Amino acid sequence: MLLALLLDLANIAGGFLLAIALLRRLPRVGDDLGRFADRVAPFGWIVGIVALAAGAAWLLTHLLAGPRVFHFEVVGIGVGVALLWERLTGRQRPADPAPGEVPAGAALLLAVFGIVAILVGLQGLVTPG
Repeated sequence: MLLALLLDLANIAGGFLLAIALLRRLPRVGDDLGRFADRVAPFGWIVGIVALAAGAAWLLTHLLAGPRVFHFEVVGIGVGVALLWERLTGRQRPADPAPGEVPAGAALLLAVFGIVAILVGLQGLVTPG
């Protein structure tokens, strides 16, 4: 139960950190979200470790004894890998675009994946069991 909550919260927080390139473009709240993300971003690696560990634990649980693999753990592993990309590979993640620019390429793909991770995390919070 606690591990599932950690996975859902890591999906939401990690999705927020990945999707900030798109969320900054929201009228009225984008600047505030951007400032908050800038303050929280140095701790993104912690969220990545939690997402990766909780997602992997649930994946192993459901592969070995559970009914089937769920999308919650797959998205959690993806969020963890995306947030830990620099530490795992030594290569830079695609940079967020400058304010006023539209994200493109890999940055847009990560931002859309972040939105999906937020939605999956919210779904996990309201899904029983």
